Amino acid sequence: MKLLIIDDERSIRNTLKEILEFEGHEIALAADGKEGLDMALNENFDAIFCDIKMPNMDGIEVLDALNNSGCESAVIMISGHGSIDTAVECIKKGAFDFIQKPLDLNRILITLKNATDKTSLVKETKILKKKVNSKYQIIGESDSIKHITEIVDRVAPTDARVLITGSNGTGKELVARRIHDKSSRAAAPFIEVNCAAIPGELIESELFGHEKGSFTSAIKQHKGKFEQAEGGTLFLDEIGDMSLAAQAKVLRVLQEKKVTRVGSDKDITVDVRVVAATNKNLTQEIEKGTFREDLYHRLSVILIHVPDLAERKSDIPLLVDHFMSEINQETGMPKKKLTDDAIKQLQSLPWTGNIRELRNVTERLMILCGETITKEDIVAYATPAV
Repeated sequence: MKLLIIDDERSIRNTLKEILEFEGHEIALAADGKEGLDMALNENFDAIFCDIKMPNMDGIEVLDALNNSGCESAVIMISGHGSIDTAVECIKKGAFDFIQKPLDLNRILITLKNATDKTSLVKETKILKKKVNSKYQIIGESDSIKHITEIVDRVAPTDARVLITGSNGTGKELVARRIHDKSSRAAAPFIEVNCAAIPGELIESELFGHEKGSFTSAIKQHKGKFEQAEGGTLFLDEIGDMSLAAQAKVLRVLQEKKVTRVGSDKDITVDVRVVAATNKNLTQEIEKGTFREDLYHRLSVILIHVPDLAERKSDIPLLVDHFMSEINQETGMPKKKLTDDAIKQLQSLPWTGNIRELRNVTERLMILCGETITKEDIVAYATPAV
């Protein structure tokens, strides 16, 4: 690990340097706060040991400056004149720990290990968040996609309910996640419910929860999705497949902001933003009597339609490149190049499975083709064998 020691006492600097180099670390030294701050801002250190009492710029000032700069290094404060109040102030300002002089070898090594473990976890978390965010990116520069992102960015900061329509595989969930991520609820849960995948007799339990013993398999109390999404967003996917009985209860929740668990008569107040999606034409379902008109109007404060891939074929090159990067990160398979004719051939296909189908085809091409994907490869592999 690469460590920085900031201390105006040469003996302390050299002693720490010898100890930490013996442990296999790379050490840099700074004789005062200003020199140490310059080094910390220009190089990447896993951890920084910083004295508090120093000329020109003391350790507290260095700590403040590091925090303001967004420095990710763990800062361990050291002092021979410390007190409980000083230690508390350092921790409040973002220091990882506070060590008093004379320095104890075991304390130094344990604190350093804990600090670097925390730094590693923070870095891993950022990498994972970046991967998750890239997974839910809306990719495209077509007019229809630009229009959708503009609407989403205007609607997201509000609490307006949104109904997203579009065929299967067009990316309705991505729109819902972007709404959540750009809202004031982004730090709270995003809970997804696929209404088509849950049997009709269980949907109420899933959405509203149940009490122990309320039905045969209810062996313990269960919080429903509305409660799980408290403070955040509940995404009701394929809401057109929800039973009329469940629709009536969802309507009540939207009106009163209260849920009642199955087997209970107690109301529970919930603060949840509802975003719904469907591949069905709900106005036709209303005419058939399979969807409540009052629920439709409650859900569709904002309507967003996600077009089929066939309607935005200019986005196919961007999507293929995105999927290749994603697959490369997941599996290590190298990205491939596509000839112009190959791209035109992809754009000529009907894409009845939309974005989901394109993702599968991209993976198939990466596995079966050479370094350059040709038009012939698209003809051979872009559609499953009949």
